Amino acid sequence: MADVPSDAPEHCPGTSSVEAGKTSACQGCPNQRICASGAARTPDPAIEEIKQKMASVKHKILVLSGKGGVGKSTFSAQLVYGLASDTSTEVALLDVDICGPSIPKMMGLEGEQVVDYSLCSLFQYVEDNLAVMSIGFLLSSPDDAVIWRGPKKNGMIKQFLRDVDWGELDYLIVDTPPGTSDEHLSVVQYLSGAGVDGAIIITTPQELSLQDVRKEIGFCRKVKLPIIGVVENMSGFVCPKCKNTSQIFPPTTGGAEKMCSDMQLPLLGQVPLDPRIGKSCDEGRSFLSLEAESPAAAAFSSIIQSEFMCNQTVL
Repeated sequence: MADVPSDAPEHCPGTSSVEAGKTSACQGCPNQRICASGAARTPDPAIEEIKQKMASVKHKILVLSGKGGVGKSTFSAQLVYGLASDTSTEVALLDVDICGPSIPKMMGLEGEQVVDYSLCSLFQYVEDNLAVMSIGFLLSSPDDAVIWRGPKKNGMIKQFLRDVDWGELDYLIVDTPPGTSDEHLSVVQYLSGAGVDGAIIITTPQELSLQDVRKEIGFCRKVKLPIIGVVENMSGFVCPKCKNTSQIFPPTTGGAEKMCSDMQLPLLGQVPLDPRIGKSCDEGRSFLSLEAESPAAAAFSSIIQSEFMCNQTVL
């Protein structure tokens, strides 16, 4: 449930329940007193404020995965580069990976800073039609650690969504950290009134990744977040010389294709490994522009132009 705090005990009835703070599961919970008082059932006014702020954003899409290291941020970066290649399309990328913001480097903005984040116009621009926001712009150094508990992360995400002047956008892409915790609950809660198109879920072919991705799919279904589809990243390696494909991460249980079939989800595409993707991210440049003829670039482009662009969502 989206209204279950991250520090809640097992079987928490949820803060919006009439049983909140009153059941045996609530005993010992740090939130018991406020839940029992009924104060927690009062809607956060920020939800309505964010709804109004987001009224000028046509499409709001989350990029998720239960597993770390599968390439969510890489996919998000290439996705916005691809969308923004149409200069008539206004695109923004919001990085809510509070503790590990890698988007500034991937977008060629490492070292850029926002001095006063109480201001509304916080964007860093990659192109005239491609803007980025990240906590990385608020740090004095890329090596600074962000050591925050849930409530402070929650407050930062609220500020990003409510206080940034997003303006007229065709797409707002939200890059998230791995898991199903504070950041994910906060984004879903605060965008609940604004209407989210859905989530694109990233996995790699091996079962170790798929196990956690199934949990992410379960999270989406529990909080009623539509799922646009699944992308299998690192799906084989295409040799740039002989063009043969090798399975670096073998799909021992059928990979994303079987998982999507079993869970009745669209498989949006399979992006092969290409070391030039990592190189372009390190350099903060668009892989789609640098290696437009590569199999990986073709896979990215196919995803952008197919079911995803048609905005077909399922639960």
